[in-house]
Amino acid sequence: QVQLVESGGGLVQAGGSLRLSCAASGSIFSIDLMRWYRQAPGKQRMLVATISRGSIANYADSVKGRFTISRDNAKNTVYLQMNSLKPEDTAVYYCNAPTYGNNYWGQGTQVTVSS
Repeated sequence: QVQLVESGGGLVQAGGSLRLSCAASGSIFSIDLMRWYRQAPGKQRMLVATISRGSIANYADSVKGRFTISRDNAKNTVYLQMNSLKPEDTAVYYCNAPTYGNNYWGQGTQVTVSS
């Protein structure tokens, strides 16, 4: 019922910036919270940031002050602006939309930060 399409990943040097996008389609009326997760090789998938329909945002301590989650409800898109990137930010980043019926995931987009 909900499809999530991510974009914006890539290779960047430490200190650089990237903006990830996640476009939602389908039964988007069922979406309240939107989340970004990341998973590094050999690591657990970790919650990075969440944002409500009212744009109330929460962040993991490791990204607070550097990442900004936002959403454009008219475009059905959630963003993750990543500034001051560090090598430890290297991971596959996933968009997530928990709904009453299902928990939807994007395909993931690779972010690699070089030293």
